Amino acid sequence: MRSLLSFVVLSLGLLALSEPIVSPYSVHERRTHVPSGWTLSRRHDASATLPLRFALTQRNIDDIETFLMEVSHPKSENYGKHWSAGDVLKTFAPSDETIDAVRSWLLESGIEDERISVTPNKGWIEVSATLEEAERLLQTEYNVYSHTTGKEHVACDSYQLPAHITPHVDFVTPTVHFDAKISRRSGTEPARTIGQPGSSGPKTTGRFDGVIASDLSTCNEYITLDCLRTLYSLDYTPVATDKNSYGIGNVTVEYTPEAYLQTDINMFAMNFSEGLYGVAPYMVSIDGGYAQTEYTGFDYNGESDLDLQYGMGLVTPAQQVTLYQVGDMVEGASFNNFLDALDGSYCTFEGGDDYTQDAEYPDPYGGGYEGPEACGTATPTYVISTSYSYNEADLTPFYTARQCAEYAKLGLMGVTVLYSSGDYGVAGNDALCLNANGTQTTDGIMFNPSFPGTCPYITSVGATMIAPNSTVYEPETACEEVIYSGGGFSNYFAMPDYQKEAVEYYLATYPPDYPADIWNSTGMSRAFPDISANGANYVVAVDGEFELVYGTSCSSPVSGAIFTMINDARLAAGKSTIGFINPTIYSTDFSGLFNDITTGDNPGCGTDGFNATPGWDPVTGLGTPNFTKLVAAWLALD
Repeated sequence: MRSLLSFVVLSLGLLALSEPIVSPYSVHERRTHVPSGWTLSRRHDASATLPLRFALTQRNIDDIETFLMEVSHPKSENYGKHWSAGDVLKTFAPSDETIDAVRSWLLESGIEDERISVTPNKGWIEVSATLEEAERLLQTEYNVYSHTTGKEHVACDSYQLPAHITPHVDFVTPTVHFDAKISRRSGTEPARTIGQPGSSGPKTTGRFDGVIASDLSTCNEYITLDCLRTLYSLDYTPVATDKNSYGIGNVTVEYTPEAYLQTDINMFAMNFSEGLYGVAPYMVSIDGGYAQTEYTGFDYNGESDLDLQYGMGLVTPAQQVTLYQVGDMVEGASFNNFLDALDGSYCTFEGGDDYTQDAEYPDPYGGGYEGPEACGTATPTYVISTSYSYNEADLTPFYTARQCAEYAKLGLMGVTVLYSSGDYGVAGNDALCLNANGTQTTDGIMFNPSFPGTCPYITSVGATMIAPNSTVYEPETACEEVIYSGGGFSNYFAMPDYQKEAVEYYLATYPPDYPADIWNSTGMSRAFPDISANGANYVVAVDGEFELVYGTSCSSPVSGAIFTMINDARLAAGKSTIGFINPTIYSTDFSGLFNDITTGDNPGCGTDGFNATPGWDPVTGLGTPNFTKLVAAWLALD
């Protein structure tokens, strides 16, 4: 996996994982600091037995980007020839060579054959080892760490593997990963709380009492469906609705307790889209998810109401929208729980979910959903829009790399995955910035990129706005009202080839005037966002009244609706879906097809952030969609 997503060597020094090679061993993983809430307690008991688990490298995983480019780059002979789910599973299963290599090494190291087992999915080799054996095998020392909840966990600071084994093993547990299964009730796991009140989501300035003109003259104050259609030249009625469906939502769909209210959709419809009255999305329940009505208010309904009212409104009532509702009211869910439902192989890929981050089903603690975990139970729609994100630093490089590979698999199958880029400019969620020791605080000074926005295999969406006193017919500016468009440079992922020309031009022509130690200035890292769309002053019906809503939470579903209509046009013409769009939109054939945004910036971390400039920039990406131009260009492709 490390070669799949080459970690950028940071001038920041945040994730310096390199170590001198100690022949024949070399450092495989190293932790830079003990996670919050944990403290070193004592040396592990010498008489203890450790259940070592070796996560085996997936076959062909180093070539996943090449495979994805073959079906996604407009100049490729295989453009649009997307894979089946079976093709994906068959291609990436661990090889017999990998299994044999690790097993042989263990046997040669004195581990008896009866203590070595391969899991049914061939993703793991498990060994019951004494402490002495484990420390000898991995050239490390194990300690016991205590958590504020009273839980204890066995871990080491780093570990090593022989050079001939390194290519066959992604990681080993227990080692540097703090994967002790802490109860959801402790509230310490960031990934599974994405749908909880207070999570990063859209912002509101409260109740809307204004008057919306019928001639678009108030679009600089109040955004409606008509404003967006005019801004982005979206004059289209879908015709291939039986072949097309748009998966929409916050954080990879909707995450309980976030839920929409049908009465709010009806209220919105009566004012802006009469055909939507009484129309509900097609709901797919995942891990006990349902549209709860026990709790209401903007924190519970704002995201879902926004996504569905504008997502359904822009694709018109003729196009059915699929809603994935993920997680129960007790355990909640994470992006990985959703991805498990789309791809059964992901449930066990690279060792499966991390229950310090991902919800566990059936609920092991009682009171939650006790049915079977959703694993390959949902069919992915052609476009999936997500309006939440984490800070990249919230998660380990391994966790993000594993998830990023799954987005590449979805792209191989013809799915377009969009994520909002964040609402705090160059700072992370809740305006947190990085410190040199890897921690995040509001008084930090180092730029804090988002995830999955920095994954090279998704399309990251920033936010724009109509400038004050401007009209809907004039160029937009970067959003600087209530929120700032998230953007910048990854600390985890290398720059993909498809964006090198655009990003290198930006860095050479408009070099950011900041010290190299507060942002990833190497020029080698994944840059985001890729595109943008309006993210200010949306009129949304929430709990029976209209509110003004702001955020890249607005931008992502609007972009998703536009790409859904492009899919419709291609499907009607007998062509494939557009799938992973980044290689296409960065290509010379699509140059100038987005509305370039050249004004505004994205402040954060005590700075003005980056500037919007001609061409790609780390505030608004390539710009906002122009449907008329884009659909014509995509229809011209095979």
